[in-house]
Amino acid sequence: MLLTITSSASPATDLSFLLHKNPDRVHEKELSFGLARVCYPEATAERCAAALIVDIDPVQLVRGRRGGPQGNGFSLSQYVNDRPYAVSSFMSVALNRLFSTAMTGRSKDRPELVDQPIPLTVRLPVLPCRGGERVLRGMFEPLGYHVVASEIPLDETFPEWGLRDR
Repeated sequence: MLLTITSSASPATDLSFLLHKNPDRVHEKELSFGLARVCYPEATAERCAAALIVDIDPVQLVRGRRGGPQGNGFSLSQYVNDRPYAVSSFMSVALNRLFSTAMTGRSKDRPELVDQPIPLTVRLPVLPCRGGERVLRGMFEPLGYHVVASEIPLDETFPEWGLRDR
């Protein structure tokens, strides 16, 4: 799973003070379902992007369940699924664990940044949403966000399979 937060404010690297993460290093946290890390693929005065990458371990998810695997004892569906790719509640847990200090709305090193409006772009490449774009717009546009969304085909090689279920 991937979430990016990009700033184009000047200087854009002020984003790192708000997120409480140094852009010169990778920040990692081991979670019960995998590993989450924050890095900055781009950190210049003109543009700064922080990326939260969550690597889900499907085997750990299955083995971590109380009582072990359900069903016949071995089912590929327990291991092969979209959990490592589509944003889910696991992303919420990772956001909380890696950005808990940022969520307090304070910046120890640059307190004046908290009250300044900063243009941000948040990107979630794969986000399952029942109800599709209409629901996303209904949730975020009343809060002042601009939403751009597009449906993803189930498999580009086989367009006759249609779009992913919502």
